[in-house]
Amino acid sequence: MFRYWKVFAFVLILMGSSMSYAAEEGEKAPDFTLPDISQKEVRLSDYRGKVIILDFWAPECNPCRMEIPDFVELQKEWADQGLQIIGITLSRTRLEVLKSFAKTHKINYPVLLGDEVILRKYGPIRGIPTTFVIDKEGKIYKKYIGYRKKKIFEEDIKKLLGR
Repeated sequence: MFRYWKVFAFVLILMGSSMSYAAEEGEKAPDFTLPDISQKEVRLSDYRGKVIILDFWAPECNPCRMEIPDFVELQKEWADQGLQIIGITLSRTRLEVLKSFAKTHKINYPVLLGDEVILRKYGPIRGIPTTFVIDKEGKIYKKYIGYRKKKIFEEDIKKLLGR
């Protein structure tokens, strides 16, 4: 319970510093470079031409954890057809704990370490999970706040991949 409140407090603090609405549906998704949990730099632009599900989450968040198995399945099912899922954790959890969490939950997509800069670009993040669906041209197609079932994302993926 204490960890959940730490994440909640972190998000609230960052919300106050990210009062502009930089990332809205129909706009170009802001590019970024963030380290993943292996400390490798990852850029959003590395995935240009793919449909991207960009998920802001934390391991302490129950709805976030509920979405992970669906994202793992979607990545398996649609990666060869042009989908890339990217998780951006807002947790202040130690790196070793994040790595263990990713391994335990068999996360098969990049898990990046969020910071204040990314939250300014995509914020304000009012709650987690917050998920952006980005089309092949790099525009934000949808923004979801809160848990969504796999079916919702599948419908978006099919539409954006022309299936």
